[in-house]
Amino acid sequence: MTEEYQKRMNAVFEFIDANLDNELSLETVAQIAYYSPFHFHRIFKMITNETLNQYIIRRKIEKAAALLLHKKELTITDIVNQLGFTSNAVFTRTFKNYYQQNPSDFRKTHPHKFSKISQIDSKNSQQMESYETYICNLIHLKNFTTMHAKIEIKELATQPYAYVTHIGVEELEKAFQKIVQWCTPKQILENNHSKIIRVFHDSFKITTPDKVRMSIGVTLPETIAVNGEIHIGHLPKGKYIVGSYELLIEDLEKAWTGLFIWMNENGYKKADHNPFEVYHNDFNKHPEKKAILDLYIPVE
Repeated sequence: MTEEYQKRMNAVFEFIDANLDNELSLETVAQIAYYSPFHFHRIFKMITNETLNQYIIRRKIEKAAALLLHKKELTITDIVNQLGFTSNAVFTRTFKNYYQQNPSDFRKTHPHKFSKISQIDSKNSQQMESYETYICNLIHLKNFTTMHAKIEIKELATQPYAYVTHIGVEELEKAFQKIVQWCTPKQILENNHSKIIRVFHDSFKITTPDKVRMSIGVTLPETIAVNGEIHIGHLPKGKYIVGSYELLIEDLEKAWTGLFIWMNENGYKKADHNPFEVYHNDFNKHPEKKAILDLYIPVE
């Protein structure tokens, strides 16, 4: 993918995220990328492995799933109206195609039990069962959080960051390498306030791993000019639950799940913007290969 394609697609992803509640036609979105509808459709499918319509419907359903999990005060009809589905029946049928549950049953499922990760290999029931047993072991996750995390509530100011977009879990290390290579000649990481981050635009609980979109970036003291595939984003100001950890990378999923359990049990509700990670070291250089990092969950 060329840098110009990536730059334009970053703008498209942001536009779609901000306008899921509105009508999104091929012509409208193509204008954001400054391509003809025909050319844009071809490029978009090449990058995402989905047509624009498939992508938008999936993102709407995933947003609905997030609302079902985190906004208990919203009725299913509220969600249908908010996301522009023509009827409850159409929404329910589409939702069930994605999650094999109707919205009501999905909402009743414990929010830390359901995961798209567990659906990767539905033929291997033994593997699924062991994962479900693991993910539902709340006592174990609570103990893990107690032992490994220092948890605080922080108010953050708006924070600019430079980033590259990465979709899926394959070749993720290359995205980190790319942002570090961009930082190095600019000496950005020599500023003690600049840190490598990973922002999650999708949740592994409701999006299959090969489609999860992430921004791999570096925080900046101020907004700067960028070009090519490097884009500028902003971490929104607001209240965050911050869990500080020193752990093995393979324990990250436990850390995130445990922190969300802590959020629910302490009466917090997730805000609409995205969770992210802040890295304080290169875990490959740690004597025990551990990452020193903070996990941020935005809350209302």
